[in-house]
Amino acid sequence: MKGWIRHHAFAFSDAFRHLLRTPGNFLLNVLVVAIALALPFAGLTLLENVRPVSEQLAVEPEISVFMQMDATRDHANAIGGEIRRIAQEAGHKVQLDFIPREKALATLKDRTGLEDAIATLGSNPLPDAYVVKMTGFKNGDDAGKMEEIAAALKKLDGVGDVQVDSAWIKRLAALLQVMRLVLLFLAVTLGVVVVAVVFNTIRLQVMTQREEIEVSRLVGATDSFICRPFYYTGALLGLIAGGVALIAVALALHPLNAAIADFARLYASEFRLVSLDPLAMLILLAISAFLGLFGALLSVTRQLARLSD
Repeated sequence: MKGWIRHHAFAFSDAFRHLLRTPGNFLLNVLVVAIALALPFAGLTLLENVRPVSEQLAVEPEISVFMQMDATRDHANAIGGEIRRIAQEAGHKVQLDFIPREKALATLKDRTGLEDAIATLGSNPLPDAYVVKMTGFKNGDDAGKMEEIAAALKKLDGVGDVQVDSAWIKRLAALLQVMRLVLLFLAVTLGVVVVAVVFNTIRLQVMTQREEIEVSRLVGATDSFICRPFYYTGALLGLIAGGVALIAVALALHPLNAAIADFARLYASEFRLVSLDPLAMLILLAISAFLGLFGALLSVTRQLARLSD
């Protein structure tokens, strides 16, 4: 066990020693890899911030049930029980609000300032209506069941029109799914870029240390012993670049939040972007280090095979 630790400690220190020889090249490679990693990291941060908001918006979709203009008030009151029954059959909690046409007209006047225009109509153009609020919907696909409920409500006698507000929730869910696929494609593509950068970096380092590697082989060094410092170099390159990318994304959130705050205030919201949680950051750093290690593994294996020929 002590021997294993000693070998890896030597390989780690040797990797640092070679990096310190050419710090400029190493920092430039770190910058290139960090830029490649920053794009998927930023996309993931954005999705993680939008996801809880989209789930919250989809919690209570509504159905507006408008009675026919010739429906009597007694009939409108009586149909409320049927509306509640149909809504409850979906297995969700239901809140049913009846909005008389007089109240709807008064609200319209107060909010739009169209009192003069409405007065010219002579009579109330609005019907009695019900607003059906249902809780327990977890996502846009679940909220899509509202359309089935709306179709059943529209068949009720005296109902003139039914409007469902879950359509925009479904569009939001579809948009988030597209963003996830784009992020996945971007992450895979830039992951290949990271591997390619590390591959080329290690290739140049192996070529630079060619004579040292040949001497090590002559004195009995195994390929595993020779490869370890290069593996650590690749892993360090990926790890440090991942850290730089996370710092860059965190710093970019401050000016973005300043711009988002002005927009969010228009909707009476305090929405702001926050950094990923520590566990997610550790996972991203581990992935970055693995990409660097994988690139180094491919490069060293290929270059040592060539040196052996």
